[in-house]
Formats: sequence, structure tokens, C-alpha cells
Amino acid sequence: MADNEPRRSGVSIELKPHAYDPVTMPELFEGVLPRRIVAFVIDLIIVAIPILLAAVLILVFAVFTLGLGLILFWLLGPAAVVWALCYVSFTIGSEASATLGMRVMDLEMRTWYGAPAYGLLGAAHAVVFWLTVSTLTPLILLVALINQRRRTLHDILVGVIMINNPARAAALRRPPVGG
Repeated sequence: MADNEPRRSGVSIELKPHAYDPVTMPELFEGVLPRRIVAFVIDLIIVAIPILLAAVLILVFAVFTLGLGLILFWLLGPAAVVWALCYVSFTIGSEASATLGMRVMDLEMRTWYGAPAYGLLGAAHAVVFWLTVSTLTPLILLVALINQRRRTLHDILVGVIMINNPARAAALRRPPVGG
């Protein structure tokens, strides 16, 4: 290589187009927003049950230790955060690219360019979701109502898209006109 040629680092920085077009593939976006809310409630219940069980166990332990076990309640908050992040990251990082609630509602998370979601992306999505909800509650849903892909604010910030899974999308596909 000559001295006046630019060096190549082996890193490709190419902008990828959006993989899912709501005009040509409307079946991927049909009914996603309301089912996404139901999926969130299902996931919230799944995450809350072990936390509530742990709180009851700590309370029972506190009774047997004459109140000394109440000290363990300070662990409950951090443990809840770790449990929630692990739940989201392992389920989003699975082959289905969806939490259990999303699977029940036939949804999956993809990157905006179409790749399956992965665990770290799922955890980042959860963290950004809770940060935006705690500061901009109505805005995250308003954003979803004004864009064609029905992406919420935290979806846009993290770079993901929520779509119907292939089985549901195939069931929603309309037969061609005249066919």
C-alpha cells in the first residue's frame, strides 16, 4: 500500500435501510400497540410474583427473628432491578426475540434494520423504557400514535421496532385483490 492511500481499518460504517415498511407490509404493524400494552401487563405480573414472594419470605423470617430479619428488605429493591433486567435480557435475547408476555401476544422485537434482538439490547430497552416513563410518561405513547411504524420513544432511542411475529403476520395478510 502506498503512503498516500487511505488506511482501511476493517470497520464498515454503512447505513442500513429500515427493514419493515408499514405501507408494503401493514400486517406487521396491525394491532401492535394495544397488544403491546397487554404484553407489558403480563410481563409486569411475571416479574412481580417472585418479588412479592421474596417480600413475604423476608416478612416471615423477620417474625422468627423478632424483627431482625427486616434488615433484608433493603436487598429487595436491588434484587428486583436485577431480576427484571435478567428476565428481559434472557427472554429478549432468546430465539423468539420476545418476553413471555410478548410471545403470548404474538409480538417480537427486532432491530430497525431487521436483525433479531439480543440480550444486551433487551436490557438497554428496559432501562431506557423506565427512564423515559419516569420523566416523560405521556410522550412515549404519543410518539407511537404519530409515526407509521408505531414505535414508542424508547424504541426510537434504542433502535428497535416491535412487530407481529411471522405466524400472526401471515394470518393477517390479505389475499390479493381479484384472486
